[in-house]
Amino acid sequence: MTMKTVTTIPELRSVRRALPEPVGLVPTMGYLHAGHLSLVRRARSECASVVASIFVNPSQFGPNEDLAAYPRDLARDLDLLESEGTDLVWTPTPELVYPPGYQTWVTVEGVTRGLEGAMRPGHFRGVTTVVAKLFNAVQPDKAYFGQKDAQQAVVVRRMAADLDFPIEIVICPTVREADGLAMSSRNTYLNPDERQAASVLYHALTAAQAAFHAGERQAERLRQVIADTIDAEPLARRQYVSCADPASLEEIQGEVGSALLSMAVFVGKTRLIDNLLLE
Repeated sequence: MTMKTVTTIPELRSVRRALPEPVGLVPTMGYLHAGHLSLVRRARSECASVVASIFVNPSQFGPNEDLAAYPRDLARDLDLLESEGTDLVWTPTPELVYPPGYQTWVTVEGVTRGLEGAMRPGHFRGVTTVVAKLFNAVQPDKAYFGQKDAQQAVVVRRMAADLDFPIEIVICPTVREADGLAMSSRNTYLNPDERQAASVLYHALTAAQAAFHAGERQAERLRQVIADTIDAEPLARRQYVSCADPASLEEIQGEVGSALLSMAVFVGKTRLIDNLLLE
């Protein structure tokens, strides 16, 4: 079947009803890269039908964040999705998702408090609201997210469980460039020197991972390894460094059994995040 692209909810529901089950959903903000396409491939391998959404969600951007500058190329995105065998793409407008008088928000509490939630107040309220709306409109059997946004993955899982969405949340591995930099639409903001410097995020994570495998079990020491590696790169400025419980996302004090190592780092003016799970 040829890929269908729809904008309105009635169109979406009409095409969705005709799709063979099970249906996999890949939510995106567009400007697709190999990371997004790996989610589409995973959905394609596990589901009879694949639905993708492209929506730059204004409610998850803070007042001083890059909503207007966020890269967009819908024609290219649609070509890429079609080449991966996507069945249906939903491209709603902000006015359709948040019509005049809109006042209902979905808020997940505990796991949104630290990390990105602490640095970007209101961000996860925007994420969980739009994802809940996507789940409601598409009614997929499975939904696919990347490990790169580790806190988002935990938050969406929590929301789906708490609100009884009958949807399996599938978290797929981070896709990286050859030098380890996690694929992100925001990487396009980096100039050549910054792009080279940005690999420090992955080097910092793998340095802490190596320390862990060599026997270092103190959370504070692992955070220090990450911080020292980033501080050695003149173009990088760390915003936070974390060694947290993978389920609760609470910072670990003392001995580490398993952990989510994560960070937000400014390289030039571009804010990048990355993470790695220690088992």
